[in-house]
Amino acid sequence: MVTTPRTERSAAGNPDPLGTLLLTTGLVAVLFGIIEGPVHGWTSARVLGAFVAGALLIAGFTGHALRSPAPLFDPRVFASARLRAASLGTATGFFGLFSLLNSQYPQDVKGFGAAVTGLAIMPLVFGTAATQKLATRWAGHPRAVVGTGLALIGLGLLGASTADAGTPYAVFVRWLLVISGGAGLSMPALTLGVVTSLPPHQAGLGSGLGTTARETGAALGVAVTGTVLSAHTDLPHGMGPALRTVGVVVLAATALVVAGYGSLARRVPHYAADGTATP
Repeated sequence: MVTTPRTERSAAGNPDPLGTLLLTTGLVAVLFGIIEGPVHGWTSARVLGAFVAGALLIAGFTGHALRSPAPLFDPRVFASARLRAASLGTATGFFGLFSLLNSQYPQDVKGFGAAVTGLAIMPLVFGTAATQKLATRWAGHPRAVVGTGLALIGLGLLGASTADAGTPYAVFVRWLLVISGGAGLSMPALTLGVVTSLPPHQAGLGSGLGTTARETGAALGVAVTGTVLSAHTDLPHGMGPALRTVGVVVLAATALVVAGYGSLARRVPHYAADGTATP
């Protein structure tokens, strides 16, 4: 309370059990379809039914939220291009990070022990810490910072996909530094982009949307990576295709995020106490 000022609580900030149920089960259905696709076939009744059910449940949540006087959140907040871009960017970053087989590769492919593996993936921390200083310095150029950071994650995944049992650790760790550097560069700007896209009394909603984007991206990253891996005989043969698939998706999503941020000169809007935006 001393260092962080309080903001006015939103009048619509009430629990929404039905909306929560619809959105959660919809996302679970989509993830189920992705995970079970290779097992039962992408055109099987079970998998197609899961995707259809997921789409209907999410559509049902949208309709419910638009009619409810106190929804879980109002989907109309996504009319903000910056909020859409920042949310997609956050999900994209965590989609890439959680698909990285950073501990499985040293253990299952290189044959490192558990303790050595822990040390081997430490560069992920160093890369993130180093680039966060650059992210702070370039905070006035969110489009460039976010685009560069997400692109580094995608390119790092493509680079890591070339690693095999004969790849020297020093080569693999370079790709870890590229990926973690991209995360450290982009995530602060993306988090700020989500929160500042909404007026102060919706700061809690912004925080929740950011967390939801992270968790959804992470779940999709694990699901997609596991799906591609399951189509191969073992980790050494499946790691390359899995990381290449995710890397390409990350780069494609990065293009959408950069486009959503618009002009490099566009500033993050500020909100007055009454919730109105000012340049």
